[in-house]
Amino acid sequence: MTSPTHSRELPPRLLIAVGGNAIHPQGIKGTPEEQMDTAARAAQTLLPILELERELIVTHGNGPGVGKTMMRQALARHRVTPMSVDICVANTQGVTAYLLMQAFENALRGAGNPRHAIGLVTQVEVDPADPAFGQPSKPVGYFFSEQEAKELESELGWVMHEDAGRGWRQVVPSPEPKHICDISLIDGLASRGTIVIAGGGGGIPVVRDAHGIRRGIEAVIDKDLTSQHMANVLGIEHMLILTGVPRVALDFGGPNEKEIAQCSVSQMRQHQEDGHFAPGSMGPKVEAAIRFIERGGRRAIIAHLEQALPALIGDAGTHVVADD
Repeated sequence: MTSPTHSRELPPRLLIAVGGNAIHPQGIKGTPEEQMDTAARAAQTLLPILELERELIVTHGNGPGVGKTMMRQALARHRVTPMSVDICVANTQGVTAYLLMQAFENALRGAGNPRHAIGLVTQVEVDPADPAFGQPSKPVGYFFSEQEAKELESELGWVMHEDAGRGWRQVVPSPEPKHICDISLIDGLASRGTIVIAGGGGGIPVVRDAHGIRRGIEAVIDKDLTSQHMANVLGIEHMLILTGVPRVALDFGGPNEKEIAQCSVSQMRQHQEDGHFAPGSMGPKVEAAIRFIERGGRRAIIAHLEQALPALIGDAGTHVVADD
C-alpha cells in the first residue's frame, strides 16, 4: 500500500464516520460530564485532521443515546407521553452534534486555530415501500423481561423480540437511505472550510408524498450506509469509518482471527458472503465500505478512533480499495 506521508498528499475532501460506541463507550453512565469528557477526548484525537486545510464532513452514530432515550420513555410512560422513534433520533442527533461541535471548536481554539464547526439536524428520505417496514429487525434500547415486553407491546405498540436468551428488546425497521435532505447545504458549508457534522444516527427517517410534503416515520437508518450514501453523492473519494477496533478481522474472536490491512472490494465481498462479519457490529461498516467503492469511491478505511490520522496516511486500519 502506498502511504502518503505529508498533508499535501492527503485527500482534499474527506468524510469521517464516527461510531456511536466510540463517542459513548460502554461502561459510562452517560452523565453530562462523561459525555462532554468523551467528546473532548475524541476531538483531541481528531485534532490533527481537524486542523488540516481540507473539506471535512463528520457523521456519527447515536445508538447508545437512542437506547437510553427509549429506556427513559419506557420508565416514564405513565407520566410522560412517549416520543416517536424519528423524534428520538432527532433528539439524540442534536445532542451528539452539539457535544462534538463544541468539543471540536474548543480543541481548535486551544491549538490557536479559528476554524468553525457546525451541526446540522439532517433528515434522510426513505422509501415507504421498503421491505424493512414489513420486517422490523434492528434492535434498539435495553433488555426487558418477557412480561415487561408484553406490557410495552400493549401500551406503546412496540415490536419486541427475544434476543439470544439475553432478554427482550424493541426492534424497529431499518430502511435504506434514499436521499439526504439539504445535501446542497452540507456541500456548500464544507466547501467554505466549515467542519460539517451531519447525518447523525443515520439521519432522521422521513418519507415524502407526491406533493413534496415530508413526515417522520418510525425507523432507524444505519449510520454507516447513510455516511456512504452521502459521500458518494458528494463525490468524496475517501471515507474513514472510525470504531472501537483497530482493523477488520476474519474469524473475529475465534482461534484463527486474522486482521486485514488492505483488501480489494471483491475480496471483501467474498469475506462478507462467507459470514465473517456480524450484522450488529462490523457487518454494516463492511457493507458501507464495499458500496462506497462500488459506487465511485477510491478508498474506504475502517480503523480505531484513536488511530484516525495514522489510518488516513496508510499506517493503520483496514483499507478497502477497488479491484486492480
